[in-house]
Amino acid sequence: MSIDFDTVIERRGTNSLKFDFAAERGRPADVLPLWVDDMDFRAPQAVIDALQSAVAHGIFGYSEIKGEYYEAVSGWFRERFGWQTQPEWLVKTPGVVYALAMAVRALTKEGDTVLLQPPVYYPFYSVVRDNGRIVAECPLHRVDGAYRFDPEELETVIVQKKVRLMLLCSPHNPVGRVWTKQELQEIGRICEKYHVYVVSDEIHCDFAFPEHPHTIFMQANPQLVDQVIICTAPSKTFNLAGLQISNIWIPGESVRRSFCREIDRSGYSQLNGLGLVACEAAYREGGEWLEECRLYLRSNLDMVRTFLRERLPEIQLVEPEGTYFAWLDCSGLGMNRGELEDFLLNCAKLWLDGGSMFGSDSWMYQRMVLACPRRTLTQALTQLERAIRNK
Repeated sequence: MSIDFDTVIERRGTNSLKFDFAAERGRPADVLPLWVDDMDFRAPQAVIDALQSAVAHGIFGYSEIKGEYYEAVSGWFRERFGWQTQPEWLVKTPGVVYALAMAVRALTKEGDTVLLQPPVYYPFYSVVRDNGRIVAECPLHRVDGAYRFDPEELETVIVQKKVRLMLLCSPHNPVGRVWTKQELQEIGRICEKYHVYVVSDEIHCDFAFPEHPHTIFMQANPQLVDQVIICTAPSKTFNLAGLQISNIWIPGESVRRSFCREIDRSGYSQLNGLGLVACEAAYREGGEWLEECRLYLRSNLDMVRTFLRERLPEIQLVEPEGTYFAWLDCSGLGMNRGELEDFLLNCAKLWLDGGSMFGSDSWMYQRMVLACPRRTLTQALTQLERAIRNK
């Protein structure tokens, strides 16, 4: 491996949300953070070089894109996923969560119902509720160790709750499912039948494992051209979240017009110019970096799996099919929610994402981010083992 993912880079003192705000968020100052889903790796060198060149120019005025940007982004999805886009589909936003909120506002009205599949990425709840819409839940079910959804239950919820829009997480965060083409088609069939819009958050698509290839929702359901929004971004793939750039694909003209109208109403226009530079460089030249990163992350996952099996059988890994998370079943520790949270923070000195954030019925789970040097991950597991043996 030619790219160094092993070096521990000091992030404290850099205004890092992950490392510098424990006290502000009610955590002990000495916890080891493996919570927020950014990486502890440097971005690809091509991205750093492109940013340094832009900074050296010294002028940071309003910026827009030309055809080269679209070609870099669309080429990535064409070559890696076989997905052919059109330039007019592309709408840029400062982030996927912002795009989710704009979609909720554009495609529903106050009092309408939006469907979620918990346990799910917690901002899904806030973009619905904070905009005066109602959450309808169709929970995923853990069957034989893996999470599934029941199509009949999905259809029943859509009908009974009069669902207007579905927020789909694909690949699914936090449980790590990569939906099959057949599963996506089943969702599409039901949503087409009841004219439910689908907003598909595919921000982790580049981290689907090779044995579980990612299918873009639009590929599985081309008939839903006027009912779908596909949300993508380089932020997770290349660790660029702070540069605030996402690429939202909206093939339906009327949907796109409504979406852009909500952006205008929010007072937003041109994006961060450095984000545009970084995104284009990443998609044009970051492929080799990503491939090595994926291999490193799989090795981290293998280490966690082995460690838990051999040394911490009280905690069970829910086998992921993608993403860089470990979704950990801690029910074997025999603790209630408060005891578990206190134990992890004050005994194990670990800051993880508690399962209740993703759905109230998942409090016994914890999400651990694996995108860190192996030494950091080893330290986290060792602290956890020591705390369990001493409790």
